[in-house]
Amino acid sequence: MPNRKYVFLAVVALSVIVLDQVTKFMTLDALSLAFEGADSKVGVFFGKAPEAGWDSYHFRPKEAVTVSDSFFRFRYAENPGAAFGLFRNLPENLRGPLFHLVSIGAVVLIGYYFSKLTGAKVERWAKWGLPLVLGGAIGNYIDRLARGFVIDFIEAHWFDKAYWPAFNIADSAIVIGVGLLVVDSFVRKETKVPTPAAA
Repeated sequence: MPNRKYVFLAVVALSVIVLDQVTKFMTLDALSLAFEGADSKVGVFFGKAPEAGWDSYHFRPKEAVTVSDSFFRFRYAENPGAAFGLFRNLPENLRGPLFHLVSIGAVVLIGYYFSKLTGAKVERWAKWGLPLVLGGAIGNYIDRLARGFVIDFIEAHWFDKAYWPAFNIADSAIVIGVGLLVVDSFVRKETKVPTPAAA
């Protein structure tokens, strides 16, 4: 029978991946013209994107859906870079291998650190944080493998004067997961391990 902690890792990471991919599919359907005239929406979603054209986008966006005029909307966006658009201006022949290396390295490191968890109560922050980061990293990596860019759709702003870079469910899972790992680093650092009394 599989170790319960690895079942937990798989369930949390897969939940993030599925939620991330489903919301990105819904974004292409509702906020872009990507599926217009397509024989297979799934084929378009996981297939190679057409050459960039309209406003440097591969798929033409539709009008954004406003949730709050002052703070929040859903808008189709494409991110060829890392989180918050980092490295998006790197040449493709450098950007592609870099993201492959970083994504695979992240999966290996997360797997390694998760294998070191003993199940102690003090590790609960890492127990949740590592699977969230893993699921988010794989979710965005699927995008890069399929079409070379990540689909973003959540746009937070302050009265249209200040903007947080567009993001998605995978990005959210990564940020929450990293936050939990930061908490874990403080909690476990402050936990004193009793030393055996001198004989």
